[in-house]
Parts: sequence; structure tokens; C-alpha cells
Amino acid sequence: MEDKMILENYDVSPEISQNVDKDILPTEERIMDNVSYLFSFLGGCVSVGTFSMGASLIGTLTIMQAILAMMIGCLVIAIGLALVGVAGHKYGIPFTIQLRSTFGTTGIKFPGALRGIPAIVWFGFQSWIGAAAINQSLDILFGFSNLPLVFGAFVLLQVLLAIKGFKGIKWLENISAVFIIITLAYMLWVTVTTYSVEIKDAFSDIKGTWGMPFWAATTSFLGIYSTMIINSSDYTRQLDRNTKAKSQVGIYTAAILPVTLFMGMIGLLVSAATGNSDPVAVFSSTLNNKFLTVITLFFIAFAQVSTNVLNNIVPPSYILMEAFHVKWVPATFIVGVLSIIVMPWKLVTSETAELLGLFTRFYSAFLGPIFSVMVVDYFILRKQKLDVNMYYDKNGPFKGVNWAGVIAVILGSAVSFNLLDMSWYVSILPTAVAYYFLMKYMKSAEKFRVGTIFE
Repeated sequence: MEDKMILENYDVSPEISQNVDKDILPTEERIMDNVSYLFSFLGGCVSVGTFSMGASLIGTLTIMQAILAMMIGCLVIAIGLALVGVAGHKYGIPFTIQLRSTFGTTGIKFPGALRGIPAIVWFGFQSWIGAAAINQSLDILFGFSNLPLVFGAFVLLQVLLAIKGFKGIKWLENISAVFIIITLAYMLWVTVTTYSVEIKDAFSDIKGTWGMPFWAATTSFLGIYSTMIINSSDYTRQLDRNTKAKSQVGIYTAAILPVTLFMGMIGLLVSAATGNSDPVAVFSSTLNNKFLTVITLFFIAFAQVSTNVLNNIVPPSYILMEAFHVKWVPATFIVGVLSIIVMPWKLVTSETAELLGLFTRFYSAFLGPIFSVMVVDYFILRKQKLDVNMYYDKNGPFKGVNWAGVIAVILGSAVSFNLLDMSWYVSILPTAVAYYFLMKYMKSAEKFRVGTIFE
């Protein structure tokens, strides 16, 4: 009875809903229980970028410092996901709708691009790595090798899986979760046992530091998932209504931490021992057993599917739907095409680890401020009470651009660029203060104060 009351209170009026794509209307059916949700994030966080982030720490941190940096990054991610996702969990709205009060129906193109571009780049990069693993497997088994063809087919496969929406994602992630943990544990064991001498030598002279390089490392690991944080509502709107925010923090931590630790440590140790941060190249040359080599390469490919579908296809597809009025199916295909246009093969070079670390810190300088604006708007200005009809009414008070949100993000990002190694952290407070006072005093923000403490 309680769930029925909630749905009735949060329903969009028929007059407004008839002009809204059904895929972004408030979610009535919650298809994920806590276990499915945990498995979804566990599978969705297996990013090849984590190998590279681990590799980028060589020569800077000790092994224990690297582990601690990963743990801190993961904990911040878990808290951020829970905070931003409260609105989606309570009201069933996706992040493109949630952004309307902070940026306006037209202004969401600004944060949408900042969320969508990194997702598309990661989609392309991870698809290229996954395709390379598949191509290597085909070469081992059948003597067939055509990486461009395999890459195109691999991108298409992921797009087709994404078209099925979260029901398809739930099925995919539930199957992959156990396989992922077992394979990652095996890969770490192979790394430690095969290169024990080289690893010991590589770290023997490293004293480490608790200064800026350490906190920069936490930013790098945080940055990999900072894109997920701002569209957390896309995930929580599918989660059982009875799951509290504190429980969600626990779920996120339990899902993200082990995967990040395994992959980050594999990247760190493999690169330290061999000088190569490409897991496909390392594991295809390290394992003498053909069967185990193929299984490991298959895992690398499969892991990219589970991550890309959840984190790198769905969010930019929602953005295209909201900002450019594209339907769900063509939106997913457009994202696939864009992931090829970014030429991910150019990113897989000897300098990849360093460049990816810089890339994550760069876009984190924008995503941290967006996170800050969303949290202030929902928890402080609106006291967690939304009028869903206003959010879906494109001719309502949120029509146009909320310059308070745009300016606050620009100011927060400017602060971040002065300390890029800690971009996400240093942007939070300046952005929050700027947004609060801009919303309170800025004349053009007057209509966006509807429903806030300033009304």
C-alpha cells in the first residue's frame, strides 16, 4: 500500500507525460534488489582504465600507499553515488531530468556534454582493448586476426545489448559478477608468482610519499568513476525502494573496492615488472597454457562489455534523448559511432597510463563542481522535496538556462585547475558557496527558486 501511495504522489500528469519519451518518465517498476544492484556495480566497474591508473603510480608510491589511495578513492565514490542518487531513488527520475532545476531544460546540454564526452572516450578506449583481447584469442585458436573488423563488431554487440535497457544489463551483470572476481584473483596471483623477483626489485628503492602525489593518486581512482557519480539517479531509480542511503554506501563500497584493488594492483605490479601497462599484451605473452590465456583474454573483453553498457552507453544516450530529442535506439547507435570517431587506437600507446591519468583529473575538474551543485540544490535548497511535474514540464519554471548553476560550475572548475592533481576535492566547497549565493541573489535565477528555501 505504501509503494502505491508513493507512485501516486510522484506521478507525472497525463498532459505533461504524453509529450515525454517513456524511457525517461519516473520509473514505477524497480527491477533490482540489493544483490542484483551490487552485482551490477561490481561488473560495471571493471574498467581497463584502472589497470592504467595503477600503472601510473610506479616510482611514486609504495604498494601499501597505493592500496590506501585506491581505498580512499573508492570510499569517496561510494558516498558521492549515494548522495546524488537519493533523488532518483525517491522519485524515480533519471539524471537528465534531475539536472533541470540546477541548469535548466536548455542548460543541461552543458553538464550533459561534460558527462557524455568522457563516457564516449572510455567506451571507445575500452572497446578497443576488449576487441584486442578477442582478436588475440581468435589468433591463438583459429589463426584469424583482423582487429579493425573485430573492433567494429564488438562496438555493435555492446550497443545492441544496451538497447535492451536495464533489464538486459541486470541479466548481463548478474552472470558476470562471480566470473569477474575469480578471474581477477587469478590474474593477480599469476602476476605475483610470475614476477615476484622483478616486483621486489622495482619497489625496493621506492620510499613513497603522503604528500600531493598520494592525494593525486586518490583523485585518479576517484576520477575513473566520477562520471558515474553525477548520473547516479539513472541507477538508483531501478533499485528497490526499501534500500536506505546508508545501505547503498555499503553496496557501492562492496562492489567497487575489491574490483578496483584487484585491477589497480595488477596494473601497478605488471607494469613495474615488465614496463608494459597493456594487460592484453602482458597476459598473452606470460601464460604458457593456451586455455588459460584464452580464458584471461576473454575476461578482459567481457569485462569491457559489462562496464561500457552500464556506464558509458546508457548515460550519453539519455543525454542525447533529453538535449536533442533523439529516441532511445538511435541514441545508443550514435554513441557507438562517436566511440569510433574518437579513434581509441590512438590512446593505446606507451604513454597511455600517464595521459589517462591527466585526462581523468582534467574532466574531474568539471564533474566535481557538477556534483556539488546537485547536492546543494537537492539537500539544502529543496530539502529533498521535488514537484515532479515541474521537472517534466518543459514550459514550466525550469525552462531555459539556469545561469547560477552554469556560473558556479565554471568558478569551481577554475579553482580546480589551480590544483589539477586534486581537482575533484578542491572544487566542492567553492562551487557549493557560489551556487548557494547565486541562487539567492542572481536575478535570472529567480524562476528557478520555485520550491526552494528562497521562494
